[in-house]
Amino acid sequence: MKTKEANDTIWKDLLRQLQQGDIKALARSISLVENEQKGYQSLLESLPLPASKIIGITGAPGAGKSTMVDSLLGLLVPQGKKVAVLCVDPSSPFNLGAVLGDRIRMSEWFTHPNVFIRSLATKGSMGGLHPRIIEISDLLKAFQFDHIFIETVGVGQSEIEIAGLADVTVVMVVPEGGDEVQTMKAGLMEIADIFVVNKSDRPGADIFEKNLRMMMAPAFGTHYHEVPVLKTVASTKEGVKELLDTIMHLLQKAHVSDKRFWLLAERAFQLIAQRRMKNIDKAQLMKEIEGAWSKGNFNLYKFISEKI
Repeated sequence: MKTKEANDTIWKDLLRQLQQGDIKALARSISLVENEQKGYQSLLESLPLPASKIIGITGAPGAGKSTMVDSLLGLLVPQGKKVAVLCVDPSSPFNLGAVLGDRIRMSEWFTHPNVFIRSLATKGSMGGLHPRIIEISDLLKAFQFDHIFIETVGVGQSEIEIAGLADVTVVMVVPEGGDEVQTMKAGLMEIADIFVVNKSDRPGADIFEKNLRMMMAPAFGTHYHEVPVLKTVASTKEGVKELLDTIMHLLQKAHVSDKRFWLLAERAFQLIAQRRMKNIDKAQLMKEIEGAWSKGNFNLYKFISEKI
């Protein structure tokens, strides 16, 4: 009993340090949650009602997401804003570590006192996010940043997972991505609060923007506002100020709706699923599959049925 009380005291102290703005406590808290340190649920269950808003930046690889976040930081930090950035990187399929690591394009902000940047690996998550992204984002909210950016790895149709986390979702595309947008159309139409045609100095940008607006026309009825389409060149900061203004405008307009409760239900579903899957070890599964395979006539579905 004393051990439990001691652990509770440790987590309460950590929460207090978090709310007092101790950046080391934030970094430690994220690591403890990532590693599912015993008792971390006590910390999460004590978190206050969040006030900070999350801005999701998603899109296909090469759309310029990191460069865009860097440009947005260049506008917010001089205003004295405290900003957090979670960069969700692709994982190695073997050790599940981040492939890209810390983003070179945002290197000037790593030591800035008002900027917190953390790279996370997807660790095999099919939605393009980290399996503990919900908990980590709530820790950032408890720290009371002015703005929180989550940049997803951009894995196609399944990147709609970011919509369950962000208050405003920015979908970035490039002029050469016409076929890609058509392929992802259904998901993108649902999640995008803002479309950004980045690298709009390239040939065909105007035609691409026009076609994108035409593709989106049937989706307008599913939103409380018409989805803005903005053209930017993140590398030169062209159009970035207009994008930031649009994001801030939508954040102010955000209101509780059926969509909000549906997204909270989705988050609850993910957390419940994670807890129920907690005791399933992929490395152990691989060994068992290898053993079953060596016996011949391996059938994945029979194997799964025996596990359920």
